[in-house]
Amino acid sequence: MHPPGARPASFSTPAGAPFNSGPRYPIMRPMGFDLGGRRALVTGASAGIGAEIARELAARGADLTLAARRADRLEALAASLRSEHGVSAEVIPADLAAPGGAAALIDRCGETPAVDVLVNNAGIGMHGDGVGHPWEDERGMIQLNVLSVAELTKHFAAQMRARGTGRILQVASTASFLPCPGYAAYGATKAFVLHHAEALDEELRDCDVRVLALCPGSTNTAFFEISGNVRGRAQVATSLDPVDVARAGVDAIERSRRVTVPGLANKLTTAGLRVIPRRLQATLARRVLE
Repeated sequence: MHPPGARPASFSTPAGAPFNSGPRYPIMRPMGFDLGGRRALVTGASAGIGAEIARELAARGADLTLAARRADRLEALAASLRSEHGVSAEVIPADLAAPGGAAALIDRCGETPAVDVLVNNAGIGMHGDGVGHPWEDERGMIQLNVLSVAELTKHFAAQMRARGTGRILQVASTASFLPCPGYAAYGATKAFVLHHAEALDEELRDCDVRVLALCPGSTNTAFFEISGNVRGRAQVATSLDPVDVARAGVDAIERSRRVTVPGLANKLTTAGLRVIPRRLQATLARRVLE
């Protein structure tokens, strides 16, 4: 115990720097973030949630750099954004599931204006036997969902911190919150995305750079078809339109909301997990996802 008004002694790190040498009180970061005239890089922008996020950003005045594998779809989207919203929209074909794909995208972005907003949306799911999946397919998913996300985040967060401002939106999932039998590796990759975002956002608390997580549940996109699954009744009943998911994500950027779970059913589900014993969560998830 310390006498009233006395300050606790400083602890020291092995290097000799005082443990409490930073500001006694954290710097208050601005909550609002005006997107008008900002440059946003959106990965996985050729379809689904990524394309809708690009449209929503453009509607709010942001210029776009669109990245994905399907260049023809990106070009069509870029043309519509220029026509409808009068913004700049550039296209960079990129395969972020390939080793070196993120580095190549970073190099190409060096030829464009500085990125003020990064949306790490590109991702894929794999449903089925977690042991029996071909490793090369699973490795590509991990490269896309984890390694490329981490590399792009690290690069652009450093640039944003040097400039003093910026926003990063990581598209995670409600699968981030619990083990997901049938989507074992996919769920684990999305748990990384969520926890990585929350930790970096806290690390960056003394500057106006935010790392935010968007955690949608079942959404009316091609995700289930591509992942090799058929939506069950629970997924159909709670599915959201990607336009609504995108709007929630862009709202989160403007309002600097650390974690966003769109949809009432998804909010209730993720909140309810706090009171369900962890040993039961995987069993319940399996029943829902089968």
